[in-house]
Amino acid sequence: MTLRVTVVGTGYVGLVTGVCLAHSGHSVTCVDIDRAKVDMLTSGTSTIYEPGIEELLAGGMASGNLTFATPENGWRDLIGDITVVAVGTPMAPNGAADLSAVRTVVAALAEAADHPFTLVMKSTVPMGTGAAIRQRYLDDAAVRIGYVSNPEFLREGKALEDWFKTDRIVLGAAEEADLALMRELYADIDAPLVETDVASAETIKYASNAFLSTKISFINEIANLCDCIGADIDAVSRGIGMDKRIGSQFLNAGIGYGGSCFPKDTRALDFIATLNGYQFTLLKSVIEVNNRQRLLPVVHVMRALPDLHERSIAILGLAFKPDTDDVRESPALDIVPLLAEQGATIRIYDPVAAELTVSGATRVADVWRALEGASAAVVVTEWHEFTELDWARVREVMTGPGIIYDGRNCLDAAAVRSAGLTYMAVGRGGEHRAAENA
Repeated sequence: MTLRVTVVGTGYVGLVTGVCLAHSGHSVTCVDIDRAKVDMLTSGTSTIYEPGIEELLAGGMASGNLTFATPENGWRDLIGDITVVAVGTPMAPNGAADLSAVRTVVAALAEAADHPFTLVMKSTVPMGTGAAIRQRYLDDAAVRIGYVSNPEFLREGKALEDWFKTDRIVLGAAEEADLALMRELYADIDAPLVETDVASAETIKYASNAFLSTKISFINEIANLCDCIGADIDAVSRGIGMDKRIGSQFLNAGIGYGGSCFPKDTRALDFIATLNGYQFTLLKSVIEVNNRQRLLPVVHVMRALPDLHERSIAILGLAFKPDTDDVRESPALDIVPLLAEQGATIRIYDPVAAELTVSGATRVADVWRALEGASAAVVVTEWHEFTELDWARVREVMTGPGIIYDGRNCLDAAAVRSAGLTYMAVGRGGEHRAAENA
């Protein structure tokens, strides 16, 4: 069954949703208030970096299943049988989710609608938002507007795989008619359906991200302990990850999580808990550990090089993870200013991340330009280009003492050391002490 679908918002979630639903055979219109983005997408150019998305974009447009529009002529003709809200919910200064864009879109849709439709919330919204939206905007609308909470679980860099081979599809709704429509929407995807109430669906999204963030902060705390006692975090992670009750995913020690979801959602969940009179102590610790973890490269480089004045330091990677151009909450954004404050000259190289001015640093277009004359290099993003570097050449272009800080534990430590470089990492058995005492 082909459904007429509208996706509001062409950011990361909205664009992935639109191209994937079009690939499944639905008639999809992606709507955005940004005319420049709509024109770019209409020309066949993706506004985000995501492996495989431009192929699906081209295929959807060629088939006629995918179009793009702005609401400049009103919303009435843009409302589909299913209208997906996928606008941003950025973090407010107090840690809460900023729902202003969600409210603006929902209000406009409810006012313009002249035929029944189902509103699907893909934007990450706090628990209780669905109930508030229905009461404020939908219950008194001129036509029936159903409501479904349908959170996304997409990893940047692997979003298309996560869409078509997802672990589960979560559907929170009060009425069977809306659930039936959603089953048709996802009929081609072989995945378990978790059908529940709206508040539970909203909670599943936040709880999932909070739990994964907890695993990351936990293994980073164990890594820090490994540095103290001389243990190897790689062996420890491998050993505990083989326990089926724990699992191996999200047990890679490093300088912490970043991106558009984990930092924002953990803080939002903590805010919600506090607002409801509950002190989520565990989650507060997860956030604290992650904030501290990203400062490790600064701590260890400064110990090894007490005087950074006129020293050059290379920052390898700006995106918060490989296979994306997303720099939101990237550890590099904290590391760079702190090193620059100590008088270091900072050069940043990332093979994909969008142009971004970082205070105290110079962006360069080549990894070798970043490394030339550098006393230290910090690997922030585990791009394949960095894991496959010619370390003998790296030693030639860098200056003493030639420190390589592996912030993602992604490099071949033996290869780095054999080239005559000083290797430092997170939790790899006393490497820091050896380097700092050299």
